[in-house]
Order: sequence, then C-alpha cells, then structure tokens
Amino acid sequence: MERTARLLPARRGLRKALPALLFFTDPVRTPDPEAIAARLPAGSAIVYRHFGAPDGEARARRLLAIARQRKLKLLIGADAALAVKVGAHGVHLPERQAHRAGPLKRAHPGWIVTSAAHDLTAARRGAADAVVISVVFPSKSPSAAGVRALGPVRLAALVRAAGRPAYALGGVDNKKARRLIDAGLIGLAAVDGLRT
Repeated sequence: MERTARLLPARRGLRKALPALLFFTDPVRTPDPEAIAARLPAGSAIVYRHFGAPDGEARARRLLAIARQRKLKLLIGADAALAVKVGAHGVHLPERQAHRAGPLKRAHPGWIVTSAAHDLTAARRGAADAVVISVVFPSKSPSAAGVRALGPVRLAALVRAAGRPAYALGGVDNKKARRLIDAGLIGLAAVDGLRT
C-alpha cells in the first residue's frame, strides 16, 4: 500500500509536505501501534487517537520518538493541547471539529492539520490542509457499521467536487489501494490495512 500511495498522480506539485500514507491508531484494532509505526516507510504519518486513555501522553511520546527515528510525522487526534505538549507535527480533527482547522493553523503555522469527512459538505468545510474521506470500502470500524461504502468511482467524484487534497480511509489495504490510483487522492489512510 505504501508504494501505491507514493504513486498517486495528485501528489505531484504539492505545496505542503503532506505524507503519502497515514496510519490511524485504534486501541482495539491496533493495540500495539508502536510495532506498526516502527515499520512505516519514511515520510508517512502516525495519527495517534488516544480516546482519553490514561497513558495517552506516554504513548504519544513513544510514538514521537519512533517518528523522529524513522522520519515520520506524528499527528494527534482531536487533542491540540497534547500535540503542543509532546511536540507533535500536527493534529487530525474529527468531522464535527473541522471548524477548528483554521484557528489551529494560524496558531501553529508549521503544523499539518487534517480533518475527517464523510460527505461532500464536510469535505469542503474548514481550512484543513487535507481531508480524510471515509468510508471507501467496507470496514471493520465501529463507525462504519451500517454506512454504505463509497467505492472508487463515488470517491473520485467526491474528491473532484471537494477540490482539495484528500486521503482515502476505510477498508483500504494493499490490494484495494491499487483501485484508487486514479481517484485524485494525495494519499491513503488505514488502520487494519497496515498490520502484517
């Protein structure tokens, strides 16, 4: 999947160094995110979602150490205060917090700020550097339960209509990633798809 992410045509001419691959942590589906992060190719990003875990700061610091060692970026999910505290490279915002992207970018000009989007309205909202569009393929994510997957054709139409840098998330693995090569994406995102 990493190779496919780097070949996406929309990556050419990017104004900001956005990663080609985003690894989203999940406390249930990826209980050992450090092991996965240690295998990511240089230039990728870890999106650490701690969901209020008591060891959130300690784990963020471990992931940041791996990121520095492997030339990765670390984004913190929905927690700008933690991102500042540990010295992360930015934040990922849930769709309901996309309006925070502009103020966060002004306060932290060097940060990468991404936001989630599940439809065209959300994909156009906010000032994030990129949107993470889901659900692309059927997924094991609890948030994908009962949600109709977009598929490559609908995803490509949404990316074109949104008119901004976009990643695909939801059921993306090595095999399915190849089906997204012409969707206009700047990168791919996965939770389970990066486990071995």
